[in-house]
Amino acid sequence: MKIVITGGRGLLGSTIVRQLLSRGHDCVVVQRTPSEILGAHEILQDLTDSECNYSWLAGADAVIHLAAKVGIVGTQEQFYAANVGATSRLLTAVREQGVPRFVFASSPSVAHVGSSLMGVGASIAKPDQVRGWYSKTKAIAELEVLAANSAELSTIALRPHLVWGPGDTQLIGRIVQRAQAGRLFLIGGGFSLIDTTYVTNAAEAFVLAAESPQAGSGTALMVSNGEPRMVRELLERICMAAGVAPPTRSVSFHAALAAGYCVEKVWVSRESEPPLTSFLVEQLGTAHWFDISQTRELLNWSPSVSLEQGFMELARAFANQP
Repeated sequence: MKIVITGGRGLLGSTIVRQLLSRGHDCVVVQRTPSEILGAHEILQDLTDSECNYSWLAGADAVIHLAAKVGIVGTQEQFYAANVGATSRLLTAVREQGVPRFVFASSPSVAHVGSSLMGVGASIAKPDQVRGWYSKTKAIAELEVLAANSAELSTIALRPHLVWGPGDTQLIGRIVQRAQAGRLFLIGGGFSLIDTTYVTNAAEAFVLAAESPQAGSGTALMVSNGEPRMVRELLERICMAAGVAPPTRSVSFHAALAAGYCVEKVWVSRESEPPLTSFLVEQLGTAHWFDISQTRELLNWSPSVSLEQGFMELARAFANQP
């Protein structure tokens, strides 16, 4: 199969590409900067460009759309251009080129309105209720992707939750950096149960979705390890793997939430990520674990790497660093 992957340079994207190549697929990776993944054909292009040339879609059997603007830094226009405009134009081009399968990388945050999510599946995206321009624009894009499902184009949205693994500079990297600086703390004691996803498992779900043209058509599916753990345990295991001291200080949920709102107000004009946000507090201070039974059934998928195995791989990766 010829499979096009947008945004294949990050941890999840590069893992997906390597898995596809190992299974004998022809991979075309579209992104703004080179990643030099051996065996993949790279196209350097900015999907926010309205004059984008989509000739690389010719003959494709599936598209895995990962490219997006993440985080909270940026304007409404920037998030909309990257997450809604680029997705909408890509969908149009996919239809015109006759590509039969479109796999969209979404997020659990498209349905998170601030309260705990315990043992739930993928409820409908709520762009008018979720917080932050990332969540809002991803919710809008997901609704458009699923609405585009038809006899000619099979679409599916996958919502992986907190993807991590060796080489992760986002979740793992930030946790370790804050621990090293003594700025990592627990919220409400860190007793909230949350799901995470080891990168190999998340990538396998996307690969199977691309290989199965009709599986889960028109639906959104949750992706996680299915092993909820308390936040404090997850932070401790990550810190242990990196050889740094785990957090011992705790701040109440309401105090942390108030601080997050204050930081957001004074951080508006800055270009870097703020050290604390209300969204981050809600993510670490409320339960987030999901029912992945529908994903298992529709994609014939199950997590192949347990959390315990993942932490061992993480510790090995840190031990081998220069």
